[in-house]
Amino acid sequence: MFFQVCLKSEKSKLLTIRMASNLDFSLFTLHFSLKMLTFAQKLYITEKMSAKTLADTLTRTVEELARPESYKDLYHEHNDGVPLPSGEVLQQIIDLTREIIFPGYYGRSCIDTNTLKYRLGVDTEQLYSLLVTQIQAGLSFSNFEQGTAVFAAYNQNTINMEMRRMAEERAEKFISKLPELRRVLATDVVAAFNGDPAAKNYGEIISCYPVIKELTVYRIAHELWNLDVPLIPRMLTEMAHSETGIDIHPGATIGEYFTIDHGTGVVIGETSIIGNNVKLYQGVTLGAKSFPLDEDGNPIKGIPRHPILEDDVIVYSNASILGRITIGKGAVIGGNIWVTKDVPAGASITQPAHALGGVVTVTQAKSNN
Repeated sequence: MFFQVCLKSEKSKLLTIRMASNLDFSLFTLHFSLKMLTFAQKLYITEKMSAKTLADTLTRTVEELARPESYKDLYHEHNDGVPLPSGEVLQQIIDLTREIIFPGYYGRSCIDTNTLKYRLGVDTEQLYSLLVTQIQAGLSFSNFEQGTAVFAAYNQNTINMEMRRMAEERAEKFISKLPELRRVLATDVVAAFNGDPAAKNYGEIISCYPVIKELTVYRIAHELWNLDVPLIPRMLTEMAHSETGIDIHPGATIGEYFTIDHGTGVVIGETSIIGNNVKLYQGVTLGAKSFPLDEDGNPIKGIPRHPILEDDVIVYSNASILGRITIGKGAVIGGNIWVTKDVPAGASITQPAHALGGVVTVTQAKSNN
């Protein structure tokens, strides 16, 4: 009897404990659920506020960007027949021209001399087609932007036909220049090889040296520049600038057997004139000084403002040659020098290690007379 009473008592305690535990768990669950509900409400409100803030930010930003005064002179309104030149197609033109001029080094690595003439024919025809589309785009874009008066009386279809004719004419003239381009670039390869004792062969120069990659594009762009093709030459040389770190304006005139050792940081301005057998080192600038302004305070463009380097000149690293000055035949310009006056033929300008205050030494070549 005693044991039965004890057993009942223990069962009662266990039942009481179990009920209490169930109650505590239920209370805990309820409390947790209420907390989660509160958190979800706060999260919803926060997300709603964030979404509203984001929407307000986007709306305000778009309204500011859409103000005409904010994009004046910075946008191109597309019209039928007035496309922008394509960077992708221009890269194809660069690659294809390199392949034509240096067969086997660019493009197809396996060249058979028995079929080379056929391959050159296919590549040249493709190059012509690509050039026509891009030159037409450049001409159309320029005409549209400048509102050329000569076309003002014609409808858009007539203008497009005339632009096409002009593009075909210029593309054909450029194609006819390819043999001469190859001949001149071959002299640049020789100059780079002769100027670098580390070079093992011409193949290394053509395949690896940034100066040849840059000069190939520059000489392409310069021919198009001489054919009065707008926009395209600048796009081409800036693409090469990004690839090589060498910045040559397509309007610059550069002679044969030209080379740049290393190349990084070289700048050659639009009206620079460089003779034959000239060598530059990295970081050289052939630039302009401050040039005159018109009565409205705008820079006067189109005037000669960059240096002339005559034949056989050497300019060492980080020299800055500024303004329309002449560096005479055979002169040597030392590194880290600022030159703003004419340098006589055969002279050597150096900056001694002990020089202070920018003092330089000018050595005049002795006359043979």
